[in-house]
Amino acid sequence: MNEMFDALTLARWQFGLTTLYHFIFVPLTIGMALLVAILQTLWVRTDQVKYLRLTKLFGRIFLINFAMGVVTGIVQEFQFGMNWSNYSRFVGDIFGAPLAMEGLIAFFFEATFIGLWIFGWGKLPKAVHAATIWCVWIGTVLSAYFILAANAFMQNPVGYELNAERGRAELADIGAVLANPVAVTQFPHTIFAAVMFAGVVMVAVAAWHLQRRQYVDEMRTALRFGAWTNILGFAGAGLTGHSLGMVMTETQPMKMAAAEALYENASGADASFSVFSLGTPDGAHEIFSIRIPYLLSFLSNGTFDGSVEGIRDLQAEYTELYCGGGDALLTCPSDGQFAPIIWVTYWAFRWMIGLGAIAALVSAVGLWITRKHIERPKWVWKVAIWTAPIPMLASLVGWVFTEMGRQPWIVFGVMTTEQAVSPGVPGWAVLVSLIVFTVVYGALAVVEFTLITRAAKEGPPEIAEDANGEPDQAQLGTVY
Repeated sequence: MNEMFDALTLARWQFGLTTLYHFIFVPLTIGMALLVAILQTLWVRTDQVKYLRLTKLFGRIFLINFAMGVVTGIVQEFQFGMNWSNYSRFVGDIFGAPLAMEGLIAFFFEATFIGLWIFGWGKLPKAVHAATIWCVWIGTVLSAYFILAANAFMQNPVGYELNAERGRAELADIGAVLANPVAVTQFPHTIFAAVMFAGVVMVAVAAWHLQRRQYVDEMRTALRFGAWTNILGFAGAGLTGHSLGMVMTETQPMKMAAAEALYENASGADASFSVFSLGTPDGAHEIFSIRIPYLLSFLSNGTFDGSVEGIRDLQAEYTELYCGGGDALLTCPSDGQFAPIIWVTYWAFRWMIGLGAIAALVSAVGLWITRKHIERPKWVWKVAIWTAPIPMLASLVGWVFTEMGRQPWIVFGVMTTEQAVSPGVPGWAVLVSLIVFTVVYGALAVVEFTLITRAAKEGPPEIAEDANGEPDQAQLGTVY
């Protein structure tokens, strides 16, 4: 029981929960900014008012979500100093660089153009104003890349030197940090996942109105646009996920072994992927499974005859490398175990793939049944509405896999998680802050859901036209 309330365990729970909560808003911001930019561009190119109305509707949802993301994201930086001061001191010189770039370059770029977009309606030329929301989207993806580069250093530390005299890692090559292979492959995977989430949110909003036969022309367009977005996003996430898996096998072979609960080395047909498996409580022995031969080899190496290292051999290799009393700093866990929690990584990997596939399947069915008309039973629309959170859940369990699969490291091969926690911070202090964060974030969740639901149910605004058939410029500037 005491282990459940020690500072390390509570600090991990706090950072994990607040990070996952913050990440709810990140993919919707990235994906919705892109979809709004496309909708506004379609209005500029076609002069069809329905695209303008959809831009206004989903633009409101984007802004609400963006504001909440900023509020919840601020907390993350504080936690590095509160609960993880050893980590901040040890690798802050490297980890802080891409985070500083995110704040000083990407976020200010993004915020500047959000202001121009909000207040530029009816004041800037149509094409110029549409360009501002594209700049907002560019800012969101730049922000995502810098943050992913910081996270990639934790997965695959590069561009640094260990200063044994000062007992810390120091930045040696910022270019290597930014061009980290993990960041380069993780970035498009994350963007495609964000596009999926935004697409199904658009589908859910459209389905709610189509169920009530409201704004039929606009909402049929939104539903099909969102469904295609989700399907294309899933295809992109799958392709980039395969590339990321191969990089992960090269840089973190233990994580791939844990994803399959593979204890012994395997190759060729034996390197199979289990769609479903039952095993002993410790996960070391399989009782029953449904397997696809060669698939794990393909996911890991891109070939069907490659080999995949197992947990036991990797454990022995890491023990010799990191616990042998060499010159490496802060690398041997106190219990000597280098494998993560197997059942967490195993099922998180499958839930990530499965949830994404379910969302894409629902979108494909939606495209088929709405290809000619939208007269459908109410349960059809309810399924579309309740599909909305599925890609978000896929992203969240994907991050659980990414972070939990790295354990026991906070920086792979350089520093363990237990060595990163702040010294002298009692468990009760972390528990108090965890409870406060949970209560505050719970309240913010209610506010976020209420505001977005209200905006979605209000539907697209009515936009009057002037004598030339153009949207009234005065009204354009007052919708927000």
